[in-house]
Amino acid sequence: MSTTNAMPMVLRALTSDGWLLFVTRFVRLFAYGSLSVILVFYLVGLGLTGPQTGLVLTLTLVGDVVVSLYLTTRADRIGRRRMLIVGSLLMAGAGLAFACTSNLFFLILAGTIGVISPSGHEVGPFLPIEQAALSHIVAAASRTEVFAWYTLVGSVATATGALFGGFVTQVLQQSFMPSVGSYRAVVLVYAALGVVLAFLFTRLSVFVEVNSGDDIREKTRFFGIARSRGIVLKLSSLFSLDSFGGGFVVQSFAAYWFYLRFGVEPKTLGAIFFCANLFAGVSALLAFRLASRIGLVRTMVFTHLPSNVLLILVPLMPTLPLAVLVFLLRFSISQMDVPARQSYTMAVVPAEERSAAGGFTGVARTTGAALSPLFAGFLFARPSLISTPFFIAGTLKIAYDLLLYRSFRRLRPPEER
Repeated sequence: MSTTNAMPMVLRALTSDGWLLFVTRFVRLFAYGSLSVILVFYLVGLGLTGPQTGLVLTLTLVGDVVVSLYLTTRADRIGRRRMLIVGSLLMAGAGLAFACTSNLFFLILAGTIGVISPSGHEVGPFLPIEQAALSHIVAAASRTEVFAWYTLVGSVATATGALFGGFVTQVLQQSFMPSVGSYRAVVLVYAALGVVLAFLFTRLSVFVEVNSGDDIREKTRFFGIARSRGIVLKLSSLFSLDSFGGGFVVQSFAAYWFYLRFGVEPKTLGAIFFCANLFAGVSALLAFRLASRIGLVRTMVFTHLPSNVLLILVPLMPTLPLAVLVFLLRFSISQMDVPARQSYTMAVVPAEERSAAGGFTGVARTTGAALSPLFAGFLFARPSLISTPFFIAGTLKIAYDLLLYRSFRRLRPPEER
């Protein structure tokens, strides 16, 4: 009884579908987090060079763009549950293929067709469709707070997954398993969790779907978007800039940077990224309270700017403890913009276009993130340039913050008007 009373009111009001979407979020981000810590190590262990690894990661994200765009822009019409199940099966298939081959061509093919997350963050069709479903079953006044808890669950899952990936590989290597074999074990777990995810999505009810009475047959549609086309295109262009910058320091490359610069082992990396993602998740809860005071757009910008300054400072730190400290400080505020951004996107588009709008903006983010690892791979291949990605990422993300504020500071969501 006391545990229930201690639970926030917005979570107590969630339906069974809402709770199930929180569970699927945890399972998926746990899988992403465990894979992100070891993915670059695994690909390098298979014999790929730095540029080849960057190419695989880039084309993997390009494939995620195509898959996500196809599934999310049809989800409101064909069925959100169906598209989520398809995405889960593609995730499982990609993990199985990565575990079974070391051929560059087949790795690229599997990564392009399937769903692989090299960053530890959301890729594929899941996030946009889940956001649309959550927005469909919660009140507008509760949406940002629900998204804040939803973000926290994802961050805790990513953190736990990172800790799991680093710990398991370390234990297996101490048991005299070859390094590549220990990394492959984590890849197989990733594939298995894709199957679990598909089963969980079959348990969703019809209430997550667009109501039959909703108007989803607009005369003019652009990838499932009609009335909100201009807003979505503008948001998408800005989100792609932000993600292009962030793609230079995706979690896999950040982990690899700590290894190259300070010789940090996978087990320690797992602990570092566990703390980083945990801090990021807790900070998301503060976003709701801040947004209720200053608005969603200001929350996005005013929390994101200082985090990007800290990102630039990470490689300037002379010792591992200082670098980790600044890195963790950066993560402690870096995700405060996420629930605000997600809630804002869902708020300024019609209900029948939410999956498509979320998918389109998500694809824009993935597209931006897909391009930068290719360049980052070349930079990491040169010892004198391994810190350059941090400077590029921070500068581009600061430019995004300034442009976002200039473009959307006057467009308020309905609950702020």
